[in-house]
Amino acid sequence: MLRKFLLMLGIGLSTSTHASGSTFHRPYAEEHINFLYNLLFCDNVALFRSTSTDGESDLWKSLLAEQPDLDKLEKIARNENEEGRTRAIAFSRLRAAGKQVPSKQLLGLIVEVPQDKGLDVLAAFSDGGVRYLNQSGKVLIYEAPGHPVELLAKELIVVAQPVVNKLGAWEKERLPPPRRGYVRLTFLASDGLYFGEGPLNAMDKDPMGGPILAKATQLLQQAIASAGK
Repeated sequence: MLRKFLLMLGIGLSTSTHASGSTFHRPYAEEHINFLYNLLFCDNVALFRSTSTDGESDLWKSLLAEQPDLDKLEKIARNENEEGRTRAIAFSRLRAAGKQVPSKQLLGLIVEVPQDKGLDVLAAFSDGGVRYLNQSGKVLIYEAPGHPVELLAKELIVVAQPVVNKLGAWEKERLPPPRRGYVRLTFLASDGLYFGEGPLNAMDKDPMGGPILAKATQLLQQAIASAGK
């Protein structure tokens, strides 16, 4: 069912094809869920290239071109009406090309919390898009404008922006998921990934992390409730 749904979204999985040496972690038993997990971070263009190109839009062709048009990438990156993840990819490619980009513009937030049976992951993007990967491997995806949790997702980004303003960008490869009892916040920004991590009970009380986790919990609860309806 998930594969069929992904194909409806224009995502044809090719999970056996990953760039050599690229960051690809496997916290889930099913490979297509691991694929979705790694896509969340928008830091591996090869993963997006390994999806089906049938009916691919001009925007995605511009994003994934082997020799990209930097002017087109610039236009995508700076368009606040575009999806947060597409803007993150555009900014990443501009940085790789040596172009200067604005700093600390938050485009997405990923919350990872290990559970008894696996990893729970909630991702929210600046355009209001939401993805939730349950420890069981079940997935919720909200994308179209006007969906039930769009406003909460945007509120979460607003709450998280002040924290990004106080952090420094991560300069190394993305880390594996956090260990049990910890929570990790990954901020997808215009100038790269930012991280915050700590024991869950401490982060709940932290003046910076606490408000983010509270809003993320509200978003998750509403996303699950809306899916139930």
